Amino acid sequence: MWEVILDCIVDTLKLFPFLFVLYVLIELMEHRTRMGKPNRALTGRAAPLVGGAMGLIPMCGFSVMAAKLYERKYLTLGTLFSVFIATSDEAFPVIALSALSVREKVISIAAMCAIKLLLGVVVGFALDLVANRRAGRAGALADADGHAPLHDEAHCAHEHVHDHAQHGEEGGELHACEHRHAGALQLYVLSPLLHALRIAAIVLLINFAFGLLFYYIGEDRVIDALQHTGYWFQPVICAAIGMIPNCASSVVLAETFAMGGIAFGSCLGGLVTNAGLGVLVLFRNRRAWKRNLVILAAMFVLGVLAGYLVNALSLVVM
Repeated sequence: MWEVILDCIVDTLKLFPFLFVLYVLIELMEHRTRMGKPNRALTGRAAPLVGGAMGLIPMCGFSVMAAKLYERKYLTLGTLFSVFIATSDEAFPVIALSALSVREKVISIAAMCAIKLLLGVVVGFALDLVANRRAGRAGALADADGHAPLHDEAHCAHEHVHDHAQHGEEGGELHACEHRHAGALQLYVLSPLLHALRIAAIVLLINFAFGLLFYYIGEDRVIDALQHTGYWFQPVICAAIGMIPNCASSVVLAETFAMGGIAFGSCLGGLVTNAGLGVLVLFRNRRAWKRNLVILAAMFVLGVLAGYLVNALSLVVM
């Protein structure tokens, strides 16, 4: 039990720097500072490629940042998918430390990275292309649910600032919201810190809940169940496990694969659906629950299809 608590605290502490940097970045963007202006990497044509490459880094913080930036409309839907698909949480370190030979480790990790990046980039570009055509202008931000931008309920309202800009405020630059009289310390340090602490507390609670679930069920039982799953049922089961927003899901998938309990394609399918803690950030927006369910369903379908396709190709090659 204490090991579960410790793991949850450590995972949350590892995530906290990402959360703080994220909210500082959001403040810089929303106040259109010089540092916040150059964000074409987030919304430009190459954004899905950049997002997929960042998602490959074995840290769930990037999926969390992607989800929050998407909520604020600073990230396209395609880029969100590319990050989510590329994310593998702790799977790669587990495989790297497994009993597999060095050759098997290198081939497995390299193949997973290549396939996940390729799939993420293709899906990301396709979604952005469709969204841009619907919007009627190149480079438009993807807004798949068709709703107005959804702001974090804890964040300040910026509508009155836009009103000032529309009435000819000097230069049209937006330098402040209701924090107009607040100092830079409060705006760019204290406010992001409070937002980060709030999200970290929620992540800690949910991580603890899933940690207890795996603790009482037992990772050994989950691994044993996966090992006895039929070859052609594995992609579906692995994709379902991968959707659990907890590092334990990626660890279980990677360990079972390293032990020879599931096929490479099945493990890959589960890791495609595994978007880390980013899913939790999306579901904090309860008003967009239908959109979030569609995103989850799409991730699940992509994971299952990837699993079956790679398994089928491996049989042909062998």
